[in-house]
Amino acid sequence: MDSQLMIYYTVIYIFVFLFGACIGSFLNVCIYRLPKGESLIKRNSHCMSCGEPIRRRDLIPIISWCMLRGKCRNCGEKISPRYTVVELLNAVIYLLVFLHYDVAIDPLYASLVSLLFSALIVVFFMDWDTQLINTYVVIFIGLLAVPEYFFCRNVTGLTLKSQLIGMFVVSIPLLIIVLASHERAMGMGDVYLMAAAGLFLGTQGILVAMLAALIIGSICGLIIKHIKGDSVFAFGPYLSVGIGIAVIWGDKIGEWYMNFTGLNETLAEEVRLIFSLC
Repeated sequence: MDSQLMIYYTVIYIFVFLFGACIGSFLNVCIYRLPKGESLIKRNSHCMSCGEPIRRRDLIPIISWCMLRGKCRNCGEKISPRYTVVELLNAVIYLLVFLHYDVAIDPLYASLVSLLFSALIVVFFMDWDTQLINTYVVIFIGLLAVPEYFFCRNVTGLTLKSQLIGMFVVSIPLLIIVLASHERAMGMGDVYLMAAAGLFLGTQGILVAMLAALIIGSICGLIIKHIKGDSVFAFGPYLSVGIGIAVIWGDKIGEWYMNFTGLNETLAEEVRLIFSLC
């Protein structure tokens, strides 16, 4: 790689990181305001303690919190470090996604995946705080599947059939659990989330996402029960992590599982049998 090309890539990746941090700042607004039904744009950001509007110079993602040492400029009360964690997390994820897919080869799909991760961050923290998953965020995830289908099929290899099956293959069993338990086991938000994610991931991807969520959720649930003595916890954060794992490594995990269980050979034999009968 020559020096000019390296400079070009460096500038692009720096921009992606900074843009991700800015989007992360907006995600904090979504996480705080959506559960309360507040407008995302009409009201300026303000201190949660004194209510004083935050000055523009104090709204620089990541940097402002560090410069203010995590305190409000007006009242001196501590500002939760989670705001900066969300900004930094989103920025790092954007950078890693664009590095993974190569900005010069798959910029559109990398953008869609980045936006998916941003929505998952909102789901993760909002459900963690309130045990609620916002419908608008779920709709946004589902809408990402539209440009993915029309413009990124050469990257994902997904068919409309796979996306439609993916929409129902996990969400229907979850719906049955929700109805049977009268929403004590999980809520409808989890069903909607997996339906929307299934559109984006397809059949194999959403199955990997569910498997990863069950494993991670079970482990974390046992830890939470051991510490707090309470087995009640939000499942949305673990579904979000599972979806994130599936969108990046879903194909490899799915292929490994098929080979490990021998399902590849079984399916191939069934296909040969069908063709021989025809």
